[in-house]
Amino acid sequence: MKENRILVTGSGGIGGVNFVRAIRGAEELSKQKFFIVGTDFNPFHILFPEIDVRIRTPRHSDPNFLKKIKDAIKSYRIQFLHPHPSVEARVIAEHAEEIEKLGAKLYLPNPSSIAPDKFQIFKRLHAANVPVPRTVRIEKLEDIARGFEELGSPLWLRAVRGAGGRLSLLVKKPEEAEMWIRLNASQGRASISDFILQEYLPGRDLAFDSLWYNGELVTSYVRERLEYPFKHISLTGITGTPSVAKTLHYDEASKIGEKAVKALDPNPHGFFSVDLKEDENGKPKVTEVDGKWHTTAPLWGYAFMKLRKKLTYNLAYLYLTLGIHGNLEELQEKPPKHNLFPEDFYLVRQMDCGVLLVDKNMNKTKIT
Repeated sequence: MKENRILVTGSGGIGGVNFVRAIRGAEELSKQKFFIVGTDFNPFHILFPEIDVRIRTPRHSDPNFLKKIKDAIKSYRIQFLHPHPSVEARVIAEHAEEIEKLGAKLYLPNPSSIAPDKFQIFKRLHAANVPVPRTVRIEKLEDIARGFEELGSPLWLRAVRGAGGRLSLLVKKPEEAEMWIRLNASQGRASISDFILQEYLPGRDLAFDSLWYNGELVTSYVRERLEYPFKHISLTGITGTPSVAKTLHYDEASKIGEKAVKALDPNPHGFFSVDLKEDENGKPKVTEVDGKWHTTAPLWGYAFMKLRKKLTYNLAYLYLTLGIHGNLEELQEKPPKHNLFPEDFYLVRQMDCGVLLVDKNMNKTKIT
């Protein structure tokens, strides 16, 4: 049985655990063995993934992070490096040449396409005629009043960097926005100029996940986020990754998602995620595009592979195969460019309760 030696950084995070689970799940169907070295900053979370070697690393911002990764590549003869958290992926992408000289392959977007500034996203997408929410950058507190004058009310206030709805708040008056910005600035979470105001989009909460290779779309799917965990303790009800989501076949969202990726990176290579919200007329607008994996993308692929016994569904495996071999020739069935998964399936997750894949008739399959 062929063995591939891979390194997964951030393997103890939810997304990292999902990625490792998907790769482990592909071993039987692919008739391959994966020797997986996993790294993580957290000493407890690194205990979760099913990996062969566990390595504690400093945070991505620590100068020793990259050295630790290079040492692991050399010590364990790593063939392929997958940095899962976007902050770590950006560091690795910025040092791609050094990594590849050690013999480890990468399959990453350009560094500038990973965790980009949300105001820069708005400007690039707007210039490319991608539908986006009207936006005002806050440089100083006086800009808040201008934002309300130009955009109306209510508005969505958010930080220009970070995931999971970081520092976001629905605000109805300039005073609310100012108090929120002052509070976060005074407590050191952000500066005044780290915020933007955007028109509020009350419609469906959508995601477009896509895999690209040298500018060509390999496969993609659209889903709707229906519920977030612990939403009752969040001011916005948004806590990052959803606890309930549903697959959709939604051509307009797919087309907009593709266009958004191309606006961010004219030659996309790797995995790209797009967040969209519908406006009051049901029209999708892009709120974010990033050269990263959404947390549940590997889990969706694993779930459908487990249900249908087909490697074609396993996004993490497709990504790994392309990253190592540059093609998908070993697959008997190639993935479609759109609508990778059947529509109207629900992925249901809850802490300590496992994961369920549920069809529209509420027939369930236990995934984990």
